[in-house]
Amino acid sequence: MKNIQAKDITEAIAQLCIKINAKLADDIDHSLKKAQQKESYPLAENILSVINENRELALNCQRPICQDTGMAVVFVQYGQEIHIEGGSLENAIQAGVKKGYCQGYMRKSIVSDPLIRDENTNDNTPAVIHYQITEGDNLKISVMAKGFGSENTSALKMLKPSDGIDGAQDFIVKTIQNGAPNACAPIIVGVGVGGDFEKAAIMSKQALLIPLDQHSEKPHLRSMEKAIMQTINETGIGPMGMGGMTTMLGIHILDYPTHIAGLPVAVNICCYVDRRGTVIL
Repeated sequence: MKNIQAKDITEAIAQLCIKINAKLADDIDHSLKKAQQKESYPLAENILSVINENRELALNCQRPICQDTGMAVVFVQYGQEIHIEGGSLENAIQAGVKKGYCQGYMRKSIVSDPLIRDENTNDNTPAVIHYQITEGDNLKISVMAKGFGSENTSALKMLKPSDGIDGAQDFIVKTIQNGAPNACAPIIVGVGVGGDFEKAAIMSKQALLIPLDQHSEKPHLRSMEKAIMQTINETGIGPMGMGGMTTMLGIHILDYPTHIAGLPVAVNICCYVDRRGTVIL
C-alpha cells in the first residue's frame, strides 16, 4: 500500500494549474507554428502570427495565455493500492485548484449559483472532478482549464442507431461549423460516441486531453477524424472566423459500448488554448 500525503496532491495541482495557463503543450505549440507557416491567406497568417506571439509572451512572462483562465476540470485515475493521508482526495484537489488560481493571480470565473449568479466563489472552485478506480499504486491526475467561450458552442445529441456513422459525422460537422467562428478558432475538438447521455459528454471532454499527434486505433474512428478534419478546414472559416486554411488543429473521437436503442454523440469544442497537463504521484 502506497501512502500519499494530501498536501502533496494539493501542491502538485496548484503548480499544474499555474503551468497550463501559461504554457501550451508542445504538440499544440508545434501545430500553431506549422499552421502559420503554411497559411496562404494574409489575414489568417497575421492572426496566427499574433496568436503565436501571444503564446510566447505568456510563456516568457509566466502570464495566462488568455484572460479566461477557464473552469478547472480534473480527471483522476486512482490506484486501488493507494492510501491518502492527511485529508480527503476531493478536498486536496479542490484546495489545489484554489491555491493555484489565487497564487497565480488568475481570473476567478466561477459563480456559486448558476441561475441567480450574484456571487463569485473568488477562488475558481469548485472544480469538476471525474474519478476512475484503477489497478496498482499510481495516482494519475489530469487537469484542464476549460474556457467557456468554446464550451458554449459544444453540443450533445441522442441519435438513432439507424443514423450510423454518416449521421454521427454529419452532426459533428454541423456542430463544429456552427461553433468554430465563436470559439476562437483554430479549434481542437473532442467527441464522445456511445455509452449514455453523461458518458458521451464526459468522453468528449476527456478526448481533449489526447495529444494532437495521436489518433484512434480503430480504423473507422481514425477515418472519421481524418474526414472531419479535412471537411472543416475546407470550409474557409479560418482563425477567429476571419477566413483561412486553418479552422481546426485536431480532433479525437472516443467511444464506448451502448444500448441497442441509442447512439449518443457529444461534441466538445475547445479553442486553440487547450490548457491541459498531467501529474503522476
